[in-house]
Amino acid sequence: MAWFTWRVSALAAVCLVGFALVSRRRGGRWAAAADYCQEAAVILGLYAVWQLSLDFMVTSVTGAVPHARWVWDLERSLHLPSEVSVQHAALGHPAVIQALNLFYSVVHFPALIVCLIWLFARHREHYSDARTTLVLLTGACALLQAIPVAPPRLLANMGFVDAGALYGQSPYAAGGLHDPGQLIAMPSVHVAWAVLIAAIVVQVSSSGWRWLVLAYPVLTVIAVVATGNHWWLDGVVAVALLALVLLVQQAAAALGPGRRGWRRGFRPAAA
Repeated sequence: MAWFTWRVSALAAVCLVGFALVSRRRGGRWAAAADYCQEAAVILGLYAVWQLSLDFMVTSVTGAVPHARWVWDLERSLHLPSEVSVQHAALGHPAVIQALNLFYSVVHFPALIVCLIWLFARHREHYSDARTTLVLLTGACALLQAIPVAPPRLLANMGFVDAGALYGQSPYAAGGLHDPGQLIAMPSVHVAWAVLIAAIVVQVSSSGWRWLVLAYPVLTVIAVVATGNHWWLDGVVAVALLALVLLVQQAAAALGPGRRGWRRGFRPAAA
């Protein structure tokens, strides 16, 4: 969603705030719509702040390739599967890799929005805590993303392929290793958000079908690796940050009278 820049997000947030103000004055059913618009404006505003902060924080390309090679070497020492092998296996099936390219480019932000709308509409008592988790998690990811790390797709000399560019589906502009905005592979926000969505649904929903949501983070990990956009460790670090954020929130809740919200009985190790 390269078109969904911080400017577009900020403009949409302003429009929603205006609509919310007008709706509240009208009262009645319009007041309920105002609640949704106001919360949507908050999320879009936070998204704009996040995108803008990355523009300021990620300004250097120095060290991106050495950092990526360090990640590669660490993964080999941990005996993790080779991302090259996974990607080449997927590339042997054009329809599969094109579907994964589309999944990577399109799904993650709409999936988050759908989850938040569902939580706000059906389980509002858990919404505030979940939003706080999202903000803290995304902020923690942004801090680490200030360290440039090249994604696999930009390391052709190691056997990787830019699957998005190969099929004309890349969400990124030309620039590659010379574009700081493309060197934020570590950690993977795609994986962080996917695991968070799955954790929220499993914890909050009482439906027996809720466990199917676990397929979403699994598909996300496969997509980000097969398309060459992330290393395995990008996802591992993302999940570790989520566990850390949850522990911090639980510690803060234990020190005060607040509710535990959607995190009731949540054990990070089970994520």
